[in-house]
Amino acid sequence: MTSASAPVRGRTPARDVAGLGVGRAFGFVAPAFLLIGAFLIFPALWTIYIGITNYRLTGVEAVSPSIVGLSNYTKALNDALFHNALWLTMVFVLGSAIIGQNVLGFTLAWIMRRTRPAVRRTVEAFVLLAWILPSTVVAYLWVAFFDRDGGTLNGLLGTQGTAWLIDYPMACLVVFNTWRGTAFSMMLYSSALQAVPPSQLESARMVGASGWQTLRDVVFPHIRGHVLTNTLLISLWTANDFSPFLLTKGGPNHESETVPVYIYNVALQGGELGYSSAISFLLLIANLLVSLVYLRLLRRRS
Repeated sequence: MTSASAPVRGRTPARDVAGLGVGRAFGFVAPAFLLIGAFLIFPALWTIYIGITNYRLTGVEAVSPSIVGLSNYTKALNDALFHNALWLTMVFVLGSAIIGQNVLGFTLAWIMRRTRPAVRRTVEAFVLLAWILPSTVVAYLWVAFFDRDGGTLNGLLGTQGTAWLIDYPMACLVVFNTWRGTAFSMMLYSSALQAVPPSQLESARMVGASGWQTLRDVVFPHIRGHVLTNTLLISLWTANDFSPFLLTKGGPNHESETVPVYIYNVALQGGELGYSSAISFLLLIANLLVSLVYLRLLRRRS
């Protein structure tokens, strides 16, 4: 029989280690709660409210908006331009995050693990530089790179006059975002590869395993969780990225208009703040669903 004073199995009784008490402890975390409420909770609730109104940037609806219920959401579900933005966002995420940054980041990490420290630090510095530079600066550099008249790419390929951002807008965005975001994946995989036991890699080499067999049977089982985490983070960042606007503004003819760019165009150029807020809330729900799937996969893996 368990005594009354024994703790319940599987639970650790909470202890006030610092001796602050509830009041003073709450005082320490109150500023963080205020910031979360001001910059996360309130904007989310305000977006939900605006999304059920006909609020506009100008006009009568800007002064006295009316409640329209779910009509903005119904409009979004039947909006061909919104469907186009969803499809382009999925292409953008798949091409530049799930495939581009993942593959290039792991490849660089795999190659760099056996290079000389000086070479590794130099490569990491250049890759990180692409990541920490402001988006506007990076976008300006890539606009110059893709420029039709005197652009670097046309000079390298001898294709003078080719308007890459007009003829191949999504391909340019995928290349741009892959180059810009690979640093995070490379650093994460570099850290993950250090957890792979060298003895197992040596054993695989001694039995004659090919490079792919070594990756499949030795490396990936050890870094599966890191791959999942990296894929989730870069996918969410890419899906919510506004940088494509800096290169193409969603054009030409909506051919590179991802969901964040579409929201901006609807809100500030079209003036439909209520409709854009409804789309923003739908994007938030999609992000939450992806995160829940990720957490479920982690629990199943555990």
